[in-house]
Amino acid sequence: MMIKLCAFADEAESSLAGQIAALKRNNIPYLELRSIAGKNVRDFSLDEAREYAKILAENGIAVWSIGSPIGKVGIDVDIDAYMKDVRHVCELAKIFGTTRIRMFSFFHAYEKREIVMAYLQKMADVAKEYGVELYHENEKDIYGDTLERVQDIMRSVNGLKYIYDPANYLQCDEPAEKTIAALVDKTDYFHIKDVIVATGELVPAGYGDGHIDELVAKMKGDKVLTLEPHLAVFDAYASIDNSEMKHKFHFTSNNEAFDCAVKAIKEILVKAGYKEVTGGFEKV
Repeated sequence: MMIKLCAFADEAESSLAGQIAALKRNNIPYLELRSIAGKNVRDFSLDEAREYAKILAENGIAVWSIGSPIGKVGIDVDIDAYMKDVRHVCELAKIFGTTRIRMFSFFHAYEKREIVMAYLQKMADVAKEYGVELYHENEKDIYGDTLERVQDIMRSVNGLKYIYDPANYLQCDEPAEKTIAALVDKTDYFHIKDVIVATGELVPAGYGDGHIDELVAKMKGDKVLTLEPHLAVFDAYASIDNSEMKHKFHFTSNNEAFDCAVKAIKEILVKAGYKEVTGGFEKV
């Protein structure tokens, strides 16, 4: 059994060179690609993508997933026009050599269930045409933010896969024990982010209410854990969410915060009986 680490390296540095350095420094082989130099991956031209893919390959970094914002729009979007963005991100995934694309299930959509399901199915069908898969991330204020609504999507849409983000569930008042029990066996794709529910403070894995140690203990088979700690305000965050982040831990730099997040998840893995080897962590 092998657990491999991945990261949103734009939380360490905005530049591609800085992201590569942060991954190499922490022996992380995979990147979840969200932005480079402040530009969202969705907005890359195909030529830009080819150049970035070449540089990553030369440095031994593989793109695990495209951390796209697809579906992070209001449900009243013109879906036919929006499918152009979906197709473009699918083309980017092919260039970066991954079959995984992160996506969301629309804002202002709680009362528009049937439209949500139809749009998600349309998106999943397009991804299938390209030989890639869309992975739905639970996030506050989209349709699929709670366990009940995520399970509704699971029952209703064919071809989607799922990301498990414990902190995002906690921010929707969903206890970690409940969501872990329901979903740990439903995905191989996890975002590692922890939060103290009482204060809303974002903290390294194991210091909040996400029960990351329990999550790791219950995993079966090979998995990939993507670090998305949000421990310090970083350049790319302005394009993700305009709210102010809260922090229990204070760092002198984004690189310091990133390294702390990596150290925390590695400590959890070692305590769970894993040993760091080339490419990941192997169950002893």
